[in-house]
Amino acid sequence: MRILVSNDDGYNAPGLEALVKALDGLGQLTVVAPETNCSGASNSLTLNRPLTVRQAANGYYYVNGTPSDCVHVAMTGLLDFRPDLVVSGINNGANMGEDTLYSGTVAAATEGFLFGVPSIALSLTEKGWGNLDTAAAVARQLIEQQVRQPCAHKVLLNVNIPAVSLQALQGMRVTRLGKRHPSEPVVKTTTPYGDPVYWIGPVGHVSDSAEGTDFGAVADNIVSITPLRLDLTDYGILDDVRDWAGTLCASL
Repeated sequence: MRILVSNDDGYNAPGLEALVKALDGLGQLTVVAPETNCSGASNSLTLNRPLTVRQAANGYYYVNGTPSDCVHVAMTGLLDFRPDLVVSGINNGANMGEDTLYSGTVAAATEGFLFGVPSIALSLTEKGWGNLDTAAAVARQLIEQQVRQPCAHKVLLNVNIPAVSLQALQGMRVTRLGKRHPSEPVVKTTTPYGDPVYWIGPVGHVSDSAEGTDFGAVADNIVSITPLRLDLTDYGILDDVRDWAGTLCASL
């Protein structure tokens, strides 16, 4: 089993180190991670400049780009083999609901999935690295399961692990994504020179934490495992949009 490991917090992040230690012995591990923290980078690729790849003393490769860059470069030229699995994390904070659209952690896994490789994103639900050992233990169990009995489908899994002791965990649950309210307003300040600047505001409050959601599972100290898909087509309104656009389409 050849496992490509990445993250979005950077190659020096405690979560990455904990993940690599947790996966020791499960296969050939190769780490390709961002040089700096890229939280919120989503699926962006760097197209306006070349990327550099360097290797740290511990053997990790680090790229001066995004999480997607890291996996893309690894899959398309840096490595002389095709990974059997891509694992991203362990992230410093949750990636649930709409957060998955912005998450660099999920994006690194998504990039592997785009290349046809089963991929798993792992996040610890509270910032600060508390109970990181719990997340590492869960990561070990999940990857052991994938090595021992690969899922019948090439999956993209988004895993959120409550920041509690291992003994306090109440199991694992396969979930759907919940929902948040819109984000809080931007925070407007000024530079020392009087120029206005804007900080993106905090995330909104949870609006859907019903049973079966990722938010609901984590609130009950249950590990949330959400299978994701990349087809964004809204099939339910295809006919309505055809009717709406019918006159325009006929005139072209």
